[in-house]
Amino acid sequence: MISEIIKILDSFNSVRLEEMEKVKLMDRVDTKYLLPANRVPDLLMMMQGRYRVLEINNSRISSYETVYLDTPDYFFFNQHVTGRTGRIKVRFRNYKSTGITFLEIKKKTKKNRTVKWRIENSLSDSICNEKAIEFINSHVQLSSEVLKPVLTNSFERVTFVGFNTLERITIDLNLSFSSSEGNSIGLPLVAVVELKSEGLASRSPFSRLIKQLFSYPAGFSKYCIGCAMLYDLPLKNTLKPNILLINR
Repeated sequence: MISEIIKILDSFNSVRLEEMEKVKLMDRVDTKYLLPANRVPDLLMMMQGRYRVLEINNSRISSYETVYLDTPDYFFFNQHVTGRTGRIKVRFRNYKSTGITFLEIKKKTKKNRTVKWRIENSLSDSICNEKAIEFINSHVQLSSEVLKPVLTNSFERVTFVGFNTLERITIDLNLSFSSSEGNSIGLPLVAVVELKSEGLASRSPFSRLIKQLFSYPAGFSKYCIGCAMLYDLPLKNTLKPNILLINR
């Protein structure tokens, strides 16, 4: 399937990484969709002529590895599964296509927008260095000292930008998760598609395209799903509808 995807991607016009600065969308509306991985080629064919694909070092599929931090009692996880306003994610994400790692913080606002901050920084043996501690403490109302790595997530991503629309679309494939204890699980048959837009998803032509594949907005957090699958957490049953959807 990957070879088929690569062949279709070769027919797209490309966009360079430096051009992506225009559509960073660090304050945006995120809309996620789940799609069977074998339907991705169909979606790509529908997107032809409407979007450009990000190309880095002659590759149009990029690999990512993310390490999520949380407290010993999984404060951030609990925030998310209970739908708390102002919920936070703290993560180190390695963009393997460029070799750069960022410490990133994402926050969901009262207006259901996603605000993201990040600095170039790497996970160290002491988890956080001085620069990382200062950054976390400036955005999170928890001491960085209580945070620890709890989940590692790897995937491959294809990123698109519209010709005439201020939006980005990402398609994540070959998701896998591993716990701090070394347990792991993969989701090779599922693609996570995300529309990152300035305004409501309903205004985007992409939302109309993906509906043709009977895929509709679905609340999906890689962090929460990975934790629910690998840890016996009290509130994991809240995500049961998502897990049943993945299994289907």
